[in-house]
Amino acid sequence: MPLSRLLFLVVIALAVVLPVRQWVVEPIYIASPSMEPRYPVGGHVFMDKLTLRRRAPRRGEVIVFRSPVGGEHELVKRVIAVPGDTVELKEKRLILNGKEVYESYVKHTRANERLKGDDLGPLTVPEGSLFVLGDNRDESLDSSAWADPSTGEPVRFLPLANVRGLVRGFY
Repeated sequence: MPLSRLLFLVVIALAVVLPVRQWVVEPIYIASPSMEPRYPVGGHVFMDKLTLRRRAPRRGEVIVFRSPVGGEHELVKRVIAVPGDTVELKEKRLILNGKEVYESYVKHTRANERLKGDDLGPLTVPEGSLFVLGDNRDESLDSSAWADPSTGEPVRFLPLANVRGLVRGFY
């Protein structure tokens, strides 16, 4: 294949791939065990950047976002509660709007230990915010455990402005 043709194909490929990654879908590396077993450390998820331009995240969806307490990396967690919901954790059990919720996806690696985020609330999610948790509850830094780095005060809610996209697949 002539060099000019190869160069042309590379330019066309870049012209397609770069905009798709910028505005449509992007791979995100899973750096922590917080979403195991569904999304294990070292894997990647596809982040859909389009859907949440048209609507807010819904309960149960897995999202990618910037941490509300700092850090460079995108985080991946499950939306547990949306604005107006009341959320409570009692002995590792989720109570949403006064009703216990069965969560088939939840993993407790330290089920016999009492951890800081095992009991929380009740809290009402304010407008413009979400309450998010990792599926591997005992190994996740999330709404049950975040703290402001300068004051140490709890940060329980994720601002919607920090949300980057929805998880659509794993590889």
